[in-house]
Amino acid sequence: MTTTFLAAVCVVGLIGLILGCLIAFTAKKFDVETDPKVDKVREMLPGANCGGCGFAGCADLADAVVNHGVSPGRCTVLSASGLKAISAFLGVEAEEKEKMVAVVFCGGSLSRAARKAQYNGIMDCRSANVAGGGGKACSYGCIGYGCCARACPFGAIEMRDGLAVVHPEVCRGCGKCISVCPRGLIRLVPASVKIHVYCSSADKPAARRKVCAAACISCGKCIRADGQGRVVKQENGTIRINNENPPDVSLAETAGCPTGALQTEEAHRALQSISPEDSKK
Repeated sequence: MTTTFLAAVCVVGLIGLILGCLIAFTAKKFDVETDPKVDKVREMLPGANCGGCGFAGCADLADAVVNHGVSPGRCTVLSASGLKAISAFLGVEAEEKEKMVAVVFCGGSLSRAARKAQYNGIMDCRSANVAGGGGKACSYGCIGYGCCARACPFGAIEMRDGLAVVHPEVCRGCGKCISVCPRGLIRLVPASVKIHVYCSSADKPAARRKVCAAACISCGKCIRADGQGRVVKQENGTIRINNENPPDVSLAETAGCPTGALQTEEAHRALQSISPEDSKK
């Protein structure tokens, strides 16, 4: 009995030794040497692997930066100091990098948007958009089921009262939220721009007002109050801030927007936490 047990142990041990040698040989035979410069650049990148640069992850971007001349500035998450550090390591000139943040151009929260139906499908914006557009009446506004919030790798998007609200201090500008929004409401804008028109409806002004209390009615008060071309009316009738030459945040008060579609980002976030009645007090 003891002899049989010892024989079994020896056989198993021998098999293990043989397999270990085979694994070691295979690993050495097929080992791919890595470029130390690529490894160093990868270590200097944020390591978010968000894909905002257009590559599968930070390792692929590092390889492209070192071996194919791709700018490290392609990393949307990389800070200005990080960009300078990588550029110095590679011996190239650091390009200017302005922080970009995501903005959801809609103010149609559940408290402010009219309802057209009760949606009982999958709580996913893309699914709801296919199945009639969800419960809100505006066919241009935020559907409100949080696709963008779930896609954000940094937790920068919060759902408040059925509306996606971005926290710019947390947003790293990776752009992953943009591709999942079925209505194209999200865009990256310079972080220095602190005032926006939170409406994307291309309906006629009267039709917009019927379905959303926060809709921009294209009255032009903000354009006239600015008077310097820093607020522009687009071809489809929507009004946008000129991000290359934005007005001061004080325009939100001086313009007297009748619906509150023109808001500072801070006021916009705060507004989603209170009722429409309280916001008028």
